[in-house]
Amino acid sequence: MSTPSPVASQRIADVLAERILDGTLAPGSRIKQDELADELATSRIPVREALRILETRGLVTLRANSGAWVMSLSLADLEMSYEIRERIEPLLLADSIPRLTDLHVDRMRSLQEEIAANDDVERFLVLDRAFHETSYAGSEATQLAGMVRGLWDTTQPYRRAFVRRAGAQESWVIAAEHDLLLDAVSRRDVDIATRMLTVHIRRTRLALLDHPEVIEQGQAPTTAG
Repeated sequence: MSTPSPVASQRIADVLAERILDGTLAPGSRIKQDELADELATSRIPVREALRILETRGLVTLRANSGAWVMSLSLADLEMSYEIRERIEPLLLADSIPRLTDLHVDRMRSLQEEIAANDDVERFLVLDRAFHETSYAGSEATQLAGMVRGLWDTTQPYRRAFVRRAGAQESWVIAAEHDLLLDAVSRRDVDIATRMLTVHIRRTRLALLDHPEVIEQGQAPTTAG
């Protein structure tokens, strides 16, 4: 049996990850390996390796005698993910702030201005993530940063469904919280910034729990738009 090319497997993993994160593949969807291999003009070997890569990222579940499925979360799973984020993201931010440059702060400010002017859900998800990732850019805690990225990835479908449901009011609250966080980061006030981030994540968690139907919405089949 030939050894799968790491480059080919990673390329396939990147394609699948993008489809999962942009909502093309909804949580709970089955990934048909033969069809994917045909589409990407490859054998099943790099496809299987790509699925293992995505399993380690928490994006795919591999089931014996059943195949590969896009990871799905219960409401309890989702709540736990946000509770973990409440604890570890402030640590990442605290490690980052002392090494953030004025260019990082300017980037956050530019992203926040675009978020405030934006009314498209998909664009918001990209901008919101970039805003927070920029605030973490000064951190040297690579393992912690990887944990945070994983939590963002696995909760993305439910965040999308929630923002779609919540609409303008939720967008306004998020923008206001971002403004407060940005102000603290720009002043390099670690204490206020981490407190604000904790409140920001906690409020989102509690809002999600008030709308448990986001689980069903997040898992509803979608198509690329």
